[in-house]
Amino acid sequence: MTRKTLFVGKLVAAAALAALSVLPAEQAAAARISNSVAVFAGIDKITGRITTFDVYVNETVQYGALQVTPKVCYSRDENEAQKIDGFVEVDEITLDRKIRRVFSGWMFADSPGLNAVEHPIYDVWLTGCKQSSDVPAPAKPTN
Repeated sequence: MTRKTLFVGKLVAAAALAALSVLPAEQAAAARISNSVAVFAGIDKITGRITTFDVYVNETVQYGALQVTPKVCYSRDENEAQKIDGFVEVDEITLDRKIRRVFSGWMFADSPGLNAVEHPIYDVWLTGCKQSSDVPAPAKPTN
């Protein structure tokens, strides 16, 4: 191999690398869809009963001694693999009628054991998100 051939080979490789660096990067993440309803499942460990319930975002629903409040609930476009997640706050009403925060964080429907609420009597986890519910929407306050 001559020096000229080696130089031309390096020049072609450098040009190809430069061309690749200016191409637009393919976006890997799907767009999030913000939903107005979070779907939860809960289990009462004493009775063994599993309950599914809908909660509107920024509204609170009581499940046993727990108060569940989703702050956001995201899903993906139906053409994408569903990755459902939501930010949820869960409070416990204690026997002396005090409210104690037992969970505040992200829940992932794909991994319910990752960030589920584990309580001595009740467990609660996110199962889905949706735009509407059969449960009537909370009344808007009139000022």
